[in-house]
Parts: sequence; structure tokens; C-alpha cells
Amino acid sequence: MTPDIAATALSAARDAAAAAAEVIRHYWRRGVEVELKSDATPVTVADREAEQAIRKILQAALPQASIYGEEFGLDGERGGLLWLVDPLDGTKSFVRRTPFFSTQIALMDGDELVLGVSSAPVYGETMWASAGEGAWLDGERVRVAATGEMGAASISTGNIRTLTGDSRWDALGALIRDSNRIRGYGDFCHYHLLARGSLDLVIESDVNILDVAALAVIVREAGGVFTDLHGAAPGLDTRSVLAGTPAIHAQALQRLRR
Repeated sequence: MTPDIAATALSAARDAAAAAAEVIRHYWRRGVEVELKSDATPVTVADREAEQAIRKILQAALPQASIYGEEFGLDGERGGLLWLVDPLDGTKSFVRRTPFFSTQIALMDGDELVLGVSSAPVYGETMWASAGEGAWLDGERVRVAATGEMGAASISTGNIRTLTGDSRWDALGALIRDSNRIRGYGDFCHYHLLARGSLDLVIESDVNILDVAALAVIVREAGGVFTDLHGAAPGLDTRSVLAGTPAIHAQALQRLRR
């Protein structure tokens, strides 16, 4: 991807996230009815209209790219340039009037995630990053902390339901015992905290790539390491996350593998 295309893509992703934020704020103020999808997860008119607003802007800016969205599926091919869109990640929080939800927009070039925008319109912050250009929070560059020892680390867990029945559950317990503190910020929030140096490790065992693709780019460009729980780089089939400062990620991965 050329620098010109990268710049165009980032501008479009930020504009698309802003357009989605307008839709989301509108329905946040007035309230919505909730439907259940086939997998029993909730969806609202805010999810659908936000994704339509995003698609319109992304397609106009980069017509050669395909789009894979949470609500309307894949438009185009999976190879080449591929937008990954979750218009309202955290719908359960949205419908329960909790501000821990966000819009997630990422771009893949082949197998590589190269751009990410994470917009939390009610929580009140937006992060973005593109390959080689660093990570930014509302215009200010951010970096992960320099934490190097587990005894000083702050850990946050998100969706870990399947991990409770996994052989690594005891290893996670040992990590928590050896850390400085444990929290459960969840959703976009703990990745933002990690990228800005306020947290040192994030663990999740039950995610969809649309939830975390943009956040993976942001954490990486902030100097962190973002893999699944096996240590593999994020891809379309990613279902778990281990993200942290370089030293804490390495220590956590070694413990979970053991």
C-alpha cells in the first residue's frame, strides 16, 4: 500500500468513525428497541445505521477495497485490501446505558493489519494508528509503559469464559497472584489504557477479529505486543488476545504456554 493510499485510508476511517458517532449519539439520547440475532447477541437500529454510514464513506474513499462488517457481512473478496468494521462493539453495554462501547474500523492489506481507528463517542475518546506512524489519542501520540516485571504489572481481563474451563486457568491465577493488581475494564477501554501506558497486560479468550483488529494496530504502533493466547499474530480467525508491554507479554506468554 502506497503512502498516498495509506493517508487516504486513515482520513476516511476517521471520517467514517465520526459519522458513526453521530448516529450512535442520536440513538443513545433517545433509546432503542433491541433485537436478537441468530447467535442470541443483541442488535439495534444504531448498529445497522452506523455501519451503513461507515460503508458509504469507506467505499467512496477506497473503492478498490472490500468491506467486512459486523451487521452486513462481506462485500467483495477477502484478499487484497479489506476493511474490518464493527460499528457498535459493545451493544450490550449500549442498551444498558453503560458508555463502554465503541466503533472499530481496521484495514488489512493481504494478511497484515495496517490501520486502525477506535472511537468511543460517549466515553469520549478516539484512538488511531497506521503502520509505521505511531498511535494517537485525540491528536496526542501515546506509548505503552516500560513495565518489565510481573510484580509491577497491572492486568485487565475481558471475555474469559472459555478460559475458565481451560488448562491455562491455573496459569492465569498464578499471573494474577504475582501481579501488582487485576482489573476488568473490558471492551475497547483496556486496550486504550494499555496503549497510553496506564495498563500492562490484557487477556481475553473469547473475541471476534472485528472487535480487536483496530486495537491490535493501535497497541502495536504504541510499542506493545498483540497476539492471541498462543502467541500468533492477529488474523481473520483470531479468537483470543494476549496484549501487553513487550516484557510483560513475553513473561505472560511463557507462563500460559507452560
